[in-house]
Amino acid sequence: MEMNKYIRFDWAAKYMLRSKADYVIFEGLISALVGEKVTIVELMDTESNKETKDDKYNRVDIKARNSRGEIILVEIQQTREVDYLQRMLFGVAKAITEHMGSGMPYEQVKKVFSINILYFKLGEGSDYLYHGQAVLTGVHTHDTLQLTEHERDDLKVVAPRDVFPEYFVIRVNQFNKLAETPLDEWVDYLKREYIRPDTSVPGLKEARERLEYLRMSPEQRRAYDHYFDTLVRDTDVLKTQLLEARIEGLKEGRAEGHEKGLAEGRAEGRAEGRAEGRAEERLINARSLKANGVPVDVIIKSLHLTKEEAEQL
Repeated sequence: MEMNKYIRFDWAAKYMLRSKADYVIFEGLISALVGEKVTIVELMDTESNKETKDDKYNRVDIKARNSRGEIILVEIQQTREVDYLQRMLFGVAKAITEHMGSGMPYEQVKKVFSINILYFKLGEGSDYLYHGQAVLTGVHTHDTLQLTEHERDDLKVVAPRDVFPEYFVIRVNQFNKLAETPLDEWVDYLKREYIRPDTSVPGLKEARERLEYLRMSPEQRRAYDHYFDTLVRDTDVLKTQLLEARIEGLKEGRAEGHEKGLAEGRAEGRAEGRAEGRAEERLINARSLKANGVPVDVIIKSLHLTKEEAEQL
């Protein structure tokens, strides 16, 4: 296996891939997602691309347009945000309203693609890629609303899907498979910074030449190493804080299961504590009933004991 080291895509997107010559790399990733050739005509910096004292937690936020003038938002997020879904929606709404000048007719509204590359776990599910779009479905007939020929001519769109935003969520850390498709190869690079030497995937071929670590200038390498070291250190700190909060919450939860946790780890620990407390209380009550001559089958049914709990009587 080739051992060349490639630059993390989040850092490259934020600090290196800003010229027209690099658009082909973004086009390759987006095309692999949407399933069609995309041509970016411009990239627009946003506030989150500006370096701040909290830069290590800042997301990479890229706004682009394709050849049809549709808006493409690409966000790369390293650390967890509880309200991330709401922020996805806000980002799309903001992009639409920023595009629309005062007095512009609604037919000028452009479709938005929201592409979210996440290095934290969002929700539950077995896939690494999730895609969604609003679909208008008959409440009683369950058919999908279509446009008439007259409406298609007037609106210059074929179907509602050509208007409503599309959302893509790539859960990078949940990718655990062999790369079989162009998109798989892209996510394999996003997760492991590895690009196959024989890749023919659009965008990745160019990334191999542009993003090889050893081809960076000494200044770029120092900046990249500092970013990577800071990211690793702060990720470890965050994990430690969550673990400590969870342990603390577990202890408090066993003693005070009714109290609400304020932090993620504390809430999880207390939930486990309450569950353990309820299970232990059920067993104590069940054993007391059994000692007083109540039939076991009645106890199991009355207290809703699990099979494992019943075996402990």
